[in-house]
Amino acid sequence: MSYLPQVVGARYISGFIVSTRFDDGTEKYIDVSRWFKGPVFEPLKDPKLFKKFFIEGGTLAWPNGVDIAPEALYAARDSKKRHNKRMERTRKSRRSS
Repeated sequence: MSYLPQVVGARYISGFIVSTRFDDGTEKYIDVSRWFKGPVFEPLKDPKLFKKFFIEGGTLAWPNGVDIAPEALYAARDSKKRHNKRMERTRKSRRSS
């Protein structure tokens, strides 16, 4: 990959999904839990710690020293469609109650 993406914006959506904006304008809903393998990621399973992410060095990082390579985030599948379908089902079930 000749382009090295940089994260320039991020906001919490729900669960372990972060809306992430890159310096080329690409925006994705990324389910970060796909990287929850190994002991270094274990603390991020706590929603309180997970929500404390910030942008450092052009990528997502957490207070416990964990970060995810920006090119991995950029290559991740966009979860927006799946997230929106889930939200739509929730709204429909509330209306039919």
